[in-house]
Amino acid sequence: MEIVLVGARKPSAAVDSYVLNEAVLCSAEVDFPFRGRFVLPPDWCLLGYIHHTEEGSWCHGTPLQPGMAFTVLPEGISEFLLRAGSVVSVMLVPLDRLQRKYAQLQPLQAELPARLLSLFSLCATRQAQELRSRYERIREDLGAAHGVADRPAPAMVDVDALLESHLAAGLGAPAEDRPQCSRGRRAHYLIVQRAEQFMRANMRHDIYLTEMCNAAGVSERALRYAFDDLLGISPNRYLSMLRLCTACRSLSLSDASRRSVKSVALSCGLWDLSRFADHYRRVFGESPRDTLMRAPPIEPAEPPPLARVSERG
Repeated sequence: MEIVLVGARKPSAAVDSYVLNEAVLCSAEVDFPFRGRFVLPPDWCLLGYIHHTEEGSWCHGTPLQPGMAFTVLPEGISEFLLRAGSVVSVMLVPLDRLQRKYAQLQPLQAELPARLLSLFSLCATRQAQELRSRYERIREDLGAAHGVADRPAPAMVDVDALLESHLAAGLGAPAEDRPQCSRGRRAHYLIVQRAEQFMRANMRHDIYLTEMCNAAGVSERALRYAFDDLLGISPNRYLSMLRLCTACRSLSLSDASRRSVKSVALSCGLWDLSRFADHYRRVFGESPRDTLMRAPPIEPAEPPPLARVSERG
């Protein structure tokens, strides 16, 4: 997952996870606001529940609130923003497992109804209350086992029962429990999305505000208003943090024997290396070189048998 910081707080999070019955359970609490992007593997899906979040969190522009459940299928890039203090529990499971469970509940339906399951509030229905209790128990069990070596499996987690409960609550949620993205909010999301795509495509170069406006197809005022509404910061501030977080990601994944801090910084359009190092240290609490040296070396791929025979010959 790629993240871009959108606030002054240093990145800090508590994450607990457990692998159980071909599923990955995870609960996380983040102490900093950030924008995230991720792509699921093609054969997996993500189910989850928002225990807590502050106003301003969203997914594809749709506001997120505490008590919402969500389903992410392996279709394109998922984009979201979480404010500081957000607490989320998720379960990653094989897609065919979710499909089989759906076929049991709805034998006459051919495909998963992605629209109905994508995002829904857990309010007063029996299915909603049951699902809420299951996710709360996951949070409690994973939190209780935090830092415990050889900890036991979360006691009350039945993966198949959670799948069935999640599907039942999503399919049975009334219209008022399905949040909608307003036309204005959707327009702001598309503006920010187009501007960010331009930033990412031209990160090696200087990028000016007028170029962002042209890429987004809006005036400077409209661009600033969209960024402030969705991200709470200006376009130039977001560009600065995008460059910095992209550099951090590259440093953490690079082989120190093959790449240098300078090459990574320049690839992100960070020309002033001294200023970059100071800013990086303030945000991430360590120097860029420390991040690079901590990254595991990339093992060279073993040559195929024919290549080895050729070398001996």
